[in-house]
Amino acid sequence: MESRVLSGAATISGLVRLRKPVRDTVYFAPARPIGAVGEGGNLIWGRQLRPALILESYPVIGVTTGKREILRPTMASTSSPAEGSDSAGDAKVGFFDKYPALVTGFFFFMWYFLNVIFNILNKKIYNYFPYPYFVSVVHLLVGVVYCLISWAVGLPKRAPIDSNLLKLLIPVAVCHALGHVTSNVSFAAVAVSFTHTIKALEPFFNAAASQFILGQSIPITLWLSLAPVVLGVSMASLTELSFNWTGFISAMISNISFTYRSIYSKKAMTDMDSTNVYAYISIIALIVCIPPAAIVEGPQLLKHGFSDAIAKVGLTKFVSDLFWVGMFYHLYNQLATNTLERVAPLTHAVGNVLKRVFVIGFSILVFGNKISTQTGIGTGIAIAGVAMYSFIKAKMEEEKQQLKSA
Repeated sequence: MESRVLSGAATISGLVRLRKPVRDTVYFAPARPIGAVGEGGNLIWGRQLRPALILESYPVIGVTTGKREILRPTMASTSSPAEGSDSAGDAKVGFFDKYPALVTGFFFFMWYFLNVIFNILNKKIYNYFPYPYFVSVVHLLVGVVYCLISWAVGLPKRAPIDSNLLKLLIPVAVCHALGHVTSNVSFAAVAVSFTHTIKALEPFFNAAASQFILGQSIPITLWLSLAPVVLGVSMASLTELSFNWTGFISAMISNISFTYRSIYSKKAMTDMDSTNVYAYISIIALIVCIPPAAIVEGPQLLKHGFSDAIAKVGLTKFVSDLFWVGMFYHLYNQLATNTLERVAPLTHAVGNVLKRVFVIGFSILVFGNKISTQTGIGTGIAIAGVAMYSFIKAKMEEEKQQLKSA
């Protein structure tokens, strides 16, 4: 028989008196934490887990002579402060475990809220400070500082990185940097709603890359679901009042960059939690973005860019706008990752489509962008196509998971 695991001091004080002589030997089963708790705990999906205890295969607590007797704790021992009132089976249920649906709903709300606020504030900055390369650097810089402070206080504990993992993350970070900068170039050049309409084509590029680069077979149903996306974006582009080629081409390059980021991400699968992975990617992407920003926009910024912006809105508002837009950018991306980890792929896919609808709708309301009837219809068709594609894709992923678990 096996006895319950007790802490050392409380166990000895609570044992009943042995019936055998003192020469009998008592064995204690030592305990050790699972995983790397000794170095800071198990980090999974950005959350630190409490260490669990496990017993090795040691003899049970008892005596070596005569008939084996199992030593049981007295009532005083079980209620001892040293032991604690909670046992492994009677641990208190936390708020996150008690109300999972409420917590998931909060994650979705904050994801949408931060994304909408980011897009609106970002566009307002470009209205008086049209320097997307520099603003992209600020986005990443604020996020990196946030990550460094989080590491400094141990929330979460920084995961170590070696040269092999660094080599895998560099292509992901380079694609992330390119996609981020070109997205901001598009945001600065055209209406936010139009940029997001073009970015609805991203699933089309993902499917094409999977079919022709990775050699994966894409079902005909997925290709058919992408037809409305291409049609809708084409309709919206033809009559978009804010259309220009800089905004359109930049958004398309962003789609391609994020597609390659997805490809390299699959090759860089790691056991590291998502919070640390995103932090390392942000650091590398920041290093990649600084030289182009200095070359392309540096002379203009030093000559009149900063002075013009400060003259228009003042130094305090200029600095605070840059800080908050960077903070919103980092937090909404981190929440998007955390939300994906809490829900099924289908739920997240639907949520991502709705997020784009919210951003387009709120940007039109806030900035009062005038859109033609054809642009509105084209945007609606494109979003419907993305929803159809996301639904089919998520269903396929769920079926794969069920076959693997079967």
